Amino acid sequence: MKYLYFYSILLLLFGCKTEKNPSYKIAIHNINIIDIHTGKITNGDVYALNKRIVKIITPSAETTPNAKKVINGTGKFLLPGFWDNHIHLRGGDSLIEENRNLLPLFIANGITTVRDAGGDLTASVLKWRKEIEDGTLTGPTIYTSGPKLDGISATWAGSLEVASSEDVSKALDSLEKIPSDFVKIYDSRISGEYYLEILKEATKRGMISSGHMPFTVELNEAVTSGIGAIEHLYYILKGCSYEEKEITEAIINKELGFWNSMEQLIASYRDTTAQKTFKLLKDNNTYVVPTLHIGHVLSYLDEVDHSNDLYLKVVGKGIIKTYDRRIKRALNASQEARKSRKELNTFFRKLTKSLQDAKVNLLAGSDSGAYNSYTYPGISLHKELEALVEAGLSTIETLQTSSYNGSKFLEKSDISGSIEIGKVSDLVILNSNPLQDIKNTRDIYRVIKGDRVYDPKEIAKQYNCPECFTFKN
Repeated sequence: MKYLYFYSILLLLFGCKTEKNPSYKIAIHNINIIDIHTGKITNGDVYALNKRIVKIITPSAETTPNAKKVINGTGKFLLPGFWDNHIHLRGGDSLIEENRNLLPLFIANGITTVRDAGGDLTASVLKWRKEIEDGTLTGPTIYTSGPKLDGISATWAGSLEVASSEDVSKALDSLEKIPSDFVKIYDSRISGEYYLEILKEATKRGMISSGHMPFTVELNEAVTSGIGAIEHLYYILKGCSYEEKEITEAIINKELGFWNSMEQLIASYRDTTAQKTFKLLKDNNTYVVPTLHIGHVLSYLDEVDHSNDLYLKVVGKGIIKTYDRRIKRALNASQEARKSRKELNTFFRKLTKSLQDAKVNLLAGSDSGAYNSYTYPGISLHKELEALVEAGLSTIETLQTSSYNGSKFLEKSDISGSIEIGKVSDLVILNSNPLQDIKNTRDIYRVIKGDRVYDPKEIAKQYNCPECFTFKN
């Protein structure tokens, strides 16, 4: 008992000392902390240790933060690190290194997490993910779907082809073994029957799903079958048409195609139908990824000369070569098709605002990656945020579409998405207030990924393009 008492006293003494004078990995002193849920700003000190936020306190002039790295946050603003909720790491073996070399670009742009929505480099992506976690590679946390699911003769290399119930089961088994973080379904070849079967089976297995939607399926069928997120707005538009059933039948009977149905879908858009669809999406907690920025870029490929884009100095020549396919398609399109594409792009901005007004959960995603012409990794996420504000969202609503909603969609909100004790210390420090001007998301001072602090200017040096990182221009 005597020894136990003595041991208890020592433990108490050392415990008090540890509590009084703890040591942290990172301390951010006197910074404006933005509550991503409410938009409220409070001044505080934020402490991180072991890649987690461990303390948030009101700053005191008498307090000297005890940490290996102390950052003076005076006059600056703190947000959760941005999430790009739709990128692609792909292009085959010849583009492995070019994809890898672009990963630091995300960190330079304050993007600490990405959602890789299907590609053909799964083995490499898993390797990079491990290297990033270990600190041997600079890059964001990567949540990946692995290969896409599609029908026979799929458009994208590496896709798992599904043409039977047995294929559905095998494909999902394969994704679970990776393990993928969500199921991504494409719509180029898959039948409506097996598309819905994938969704239902994935839901039974507790797998998160997202994707396109074959026009042989009605939107309400996809939603009630369990799709977690709709990628792009074409499919939402279809569900807002009071003629959706008739248009679906015409597609099935090959009387209409995907693109030449758009004019009819816009003409048959009705607010009463749309509101029912929005309620269905909200009630089923189905997320929507508008991808407005890439829509704008692709709609104006026939008018905008990108040959002097600064980021062409950063992106590898192999990836740039993959841009040719969409460029040729745009330049070879008829005048009527070009006009229709631009009108659709304008309509999608209005549709995005209507979705937000109806409280449907939106996700900011750039769709950057090989084959998606002039949509550059990193900076395109900021362009997407700006497009959302231009569509009519408030700055706080727009900021929520990144890390806050992204973490909820992937069921990671217990560890990320906001600045709270216990959550990962993936943070971005801005020189100016993004609530006043969304372009201030590009005015980055430092990026914190776990226990590491990055200066975007230092990352920029490896790309030999300092002008690419003049963020607010």
